Amino acid sequence: MQLLWGVLLAQVPGDAGPGIIELFMQTGTVDKVVLGILVFLSVGSWAIIASKFFEFKRAASQTERFLEVFHRSQRFSEVNSAAERLKASPLVAIFQSGYVEIDAQVKASSESGANPTSSSYRLKSLESLQRTLQRAVGVEVQVMSRGTGFLATTAAASPFIGLFGTVWGIMIAFQEIGLSGSSSLATVAPGIAGALVNTAAGLAAAIPALVGFNYYSNRIRTLRADMQDFVLELINLAERNFT
Repeated sequence: MQLLWGVLLAQVPGDAGPGIIELFMQTGTVDKVVLGILVFLSVGSWAIIASKFFEFKRAASQTERFLEVFHRSQRFSEVNSAAERLKASPLVAIFQSGYVEIDAQVKASSESGANPTSSSYRLKSLESLQRTLQRAVGVEVQVMSRGTGFLATTAAASPFIGLFGTVWGIMIAFQEIGLSGSSSLATVAPGIAGALVNTAAGLAAAIPALVGFNYYSNRIRTLRADMQDFVLELINLAERNFT
């Protein structure tokens, strides 16, 4: 413990001793590789967190606008035209999948009727429409979930990678004591510095990734529920107008 405090106190302003970063630069290749991996995981996690933030924000904004159009319009064709400008909303892809299925079934029903009147515009299979919409929901959930796996991996693996760096640094410190026969601060400082830096780096990578993963997982669950509600609403409209 006194050795750890000695390394930390070497950073105090005005102290003539080297700082912890300077001591870390004296460590071996393994410590630097561990730190490099943790930096990569941390930077990747922050990039995903930032990109998902803007992705969800854009999706929420366009979803609100799409629902306004959907509830205001009298025809699916009008909604489909407006949906082309709101592609960031997951509901748009679901609606367009359903619209294509409804249009195909109605055309097939119309062509098979002896008298192509309005009464012939009917859905052949409501179950087929439901399967199409559920498949579209699954695709959109996968799209919205992209990147969260990296956050989960970073949150789970970073502490153990940092722990490996910690153990390795302490092993190096004891090795230096054995080789030099001295337990002075100058002998063990690089190894202890490597242990401290990698421990801190492991936690710094894991904590934001864990928070981001939990936050976006909750947002995806909420979006999935909203998509399921929209599917039910769309099926009800199709059943009311085309059966």
